[in-house]
Amino acid sequence: MPEPSHPAVLLTRPEPGASRTAARLAELGFTPILAPALVIRALPTSLPDPADIQAVLVTSANALPSLTATWHAHPVFVVGATTAAQADEEGFSDVRNTDANAAALAALVIQTCHPGQGTLLLLSGRGQGQALAHTLRAAKFRVARRVAYAAVAAPALPAAAHAALAQGDITCALFFSAATARAFLRLARRAGLWDRLRNIDAITIGQPARVALEAAPWRRIRIAARPTQDAMLACLT
Repeated sequence: MPEPSHPAVLLTRPEPGASRTAARLAELGFTPILAPALVIRALPTSLPDPADIQAVLVTSANALPSLTATWHAHPVFVVGATTAAQADEEGFSDVRNTDANAAALAALVIQTCHPGQGTLLLLSGRGQGQALAHTLRAAKFRVARRVAYAAVAAPALPAAAHAALAQGDITCALFFSAATARAFLRLARRAGLWDRLRNIDAITIGQPARVALEAAPWRRIRIAARPTQDAMLACLT
C-alpha cells in the first residue's frame, strides 16, 4: 500500500511513454501504478526517398523509431514537448513543436513550409492521421502518409494495478487519449472493478478522453488546462 505522503496515481498510457511519466510522478512525490491499457506494436513500413521529402510530421513519439539516422537532418514537426524531447534525444537536428494538437500542427506546417518545396512525410498510428493529411492536402501540399505502429488493447490489467484498484489505494488516474480511456474501461469492467472507480479522480488530456470516460462512476473528471503532460500533472496538486 502506498504511503499517505505518496498518493498512488494510476497511469494508463502505453509504453514507452508510461515509464517516462512514471519517473516524473515519482519526482513529484507520487506513487505511480502502471496499468497500460494499450500496447504499441511497430509495423513495417516502406518510406519514400528522403530526397523527395521537405519535412517529417509526427503526432506521437511512437512513430519516431521508424526513422533512421538518414532522416535526422530533415525538419521534424511534432505534437507535445515530450515527443520533441525524444526527437532531440534521437538525433534530429531541427525539431519544431506545438503543444496543442494535430490541428495546431497543421497550422504550423502551413505557416512555415511551402507546397512547392517537396512532399511531407506523415507518420502516424493505424487509424490516425487522416484528418491531418486531409487538411494539408487541402492547402495544396503533397502528403505521403505511412502507418508506423498500431495501438492494440491490453489483454488484462497488471496484477499490481488490479490489486491497488481492488484495495482502494488509487486516488487519481491519468488518461492521455480517448482510445486509452475506452480500453481501460473495458478492462476495469471485465475485472469487476467498476465500482472501485467511484473514489478516483480521472484526469484527461482533453475533451475526447473526457467523453470516453463519462460512462464510468468516477468521483470527478478533470480536463487539463492544456493538452500536455505537465498540465495533466498540475491537476494532481
